[in-house]
Amino acid sequence: MTEGNFVDYVKMHVASGNGGKGSAHLHREKFVAKGGPDGGDGGRGGHVIVKGNANLWTLFHLKFKRHIKAGHGEHGGAGRSTGADGQDAIIEVPLGTVVKDTDTGETLFEITENGEEKIVVEGGKGGRGNWHFKSSTNQTPRYAQPGIPSTERNITLELKVLADVGLVGFPNAGKSTLLSVLTSAKPKIADYEFTTLKPNLGIVKYRDYRSFIMADIPGIIEGAAEGRGLGHYFLRHIERNSVLLFLIPADADDIAEQYRILVDELRRYNPQMLDKERFVAISKADMLDEELKSELSSILDKDLETDYLFISSVAQQGLTELKDKLWQMLN
Repeated sequence: MTEGNFVDYVKMHVASGNGGKGSAHLHREKFVAKGGPDGGDGGRGGHVIVKGNANLWTLFHLKFKRHIKAGHGEHGGAGRSTGADGQDAIIEVPLGTVVKDTDTGETLFEITENGEEKIVVEGGKGGRGNWHFKSSTNQTPRYAQPGIPSTERNITLELKVLADVGLVGFPNAGKSTLLSVLTSAKPKIADYEFTTLKPNLGIVKYRDYRSFIMADIPGIIEGAAEGRGLGHYFLRHIERNSVLLFLIPADADDIAEQYRILVDELRRYNPQMLDKERFVAISKADMLDEELKSELSSILDKDLETDYLFISSVAQQGLTELKDKLWQMLN
């Protein structure tokens, strides 16, 4: 999937359908002098429904659909016939989509299962026909209820990537390169910060035809939890990952300190993220000889709070061990 096609944020205006009017019809038939009221009820207006679809990965198909409107209910008819319900408008979204009220910022619901349906605005109820209002004192009511009008709302759809493993690191740590080596994804790779501006997903093939999904999350900078850079935009994608793989380059000034800064940004954004399993991969390890690795390991064993592994995406070092470790953590 190319970066331009990954759409994870869409605003739209939705409107349900009007309820149909009840009928005020009076029965007319030869040889029936006073047939009485027989007006039917109006049909319900269409709902606007958000539905989960496991085959979708992005909100790209909704990028240019700014207005969604459901059908109106039909009016009631003679012979107590009820008007047809208005057609529902169904918005299909990928799993992991959060629906918010744009005007209030309130989170309405989340879609996490395939086929799951939630009504975002309800259609207006149909009005009752005049036969409901006949009584011993009013045997020919010549009135009926109007239908309830439609409801409108501004909503925001936010996609939080659903992936097994999320790559976390500072810009230019080698996340996109690792994803391109482990999967068939083709993320943009270049020697400057913030090359990746949208998450990239790839399927990592493992032994015995098994696989898991890895997401390359755009680089985090210090202060991202307060919204620096594109902090909130990036961090929300990490919430859905089962395992967090921290990628820190071997030539970093202080590997343990970089790890602590990254963990602290996650904690400040959402403390629940620290409940996820974490693992550190030290990338670009082809720059280190065995003596340097040994020296660095003695420091990291004391300073780093979690397990780690030296890898090199370019030299294909440690990648099998990394996949083994990730599969073990996922299962």
